[in-house]
Amino acid sequence: MTKSRKSSVHRKTQETDILVDLNLDGTGKHQIKSGNGTLDHLLVQLSRHGSLDLAITAKGDLETGWHHTVEDIAIALGRAIHEAVGDGRGITRIAHSFVPFDETLAQVILDLSGRGYALVDTQLNHELVEHLPGDMVRHFLETLAIEGKFTLHARVVYGQNSHHKAEGLFKALARALAEASRISPRTPDQVPSSKGTLR
Repeated sequence: MTKSRKSSVHRKTQETDILVDLNLDGTGKHQIKSGNGTLDHLLVQLSRHGSLDLAITAKGDLETGWHHTVEDIAIALGRAIHEAVGDGRGITRIAHSFVPFDETLAQVILDLSGRGYALVDTQLNHELVEHLPGDMVRHFLETLAIEGKFTLHARVVYGQNSHHKAEGLFKALARALAEASRISPRTPDQVPSSKGTLR
């Protein structure tokens, strides 16, 4: 592969300062400091199980809660994914994954379509995932898909433990993203669309 599939996105607002470095063709190396240990743990799953090299540093106005920081990390990471995929030449494009985590089963289906859309059911609306409000998991995934310009269908099929639900979703996302972004050995020079473009 000659083209580098790396990206770097810096998002700075009056509320947050986020830096994301991404390598789609990595080995799962990660250095993540979001300020929230639970979110760090979930992002590590994305890196490790998606074989993505991922570095994220974030500073946010945490006195207002986690919303701004979580949202802006998702915005920056989504844009980094979109930038690294580029024109999508050679990618598999569409993939899915089921991930079991003890009593929980998570499912993710995604299409690196160039169009941001998300349907997410975490079953976490009123739960805490350790130190992260459960609804922030839904908001993160939706924002990631919209900014990453890919179609995402993610759901907890069933489960009880909030940590298992969140981690299962991130592992399923990681595996689906790794497969969808993989370069197909059969069509490495083709854009996977009858239109000839994903943008």
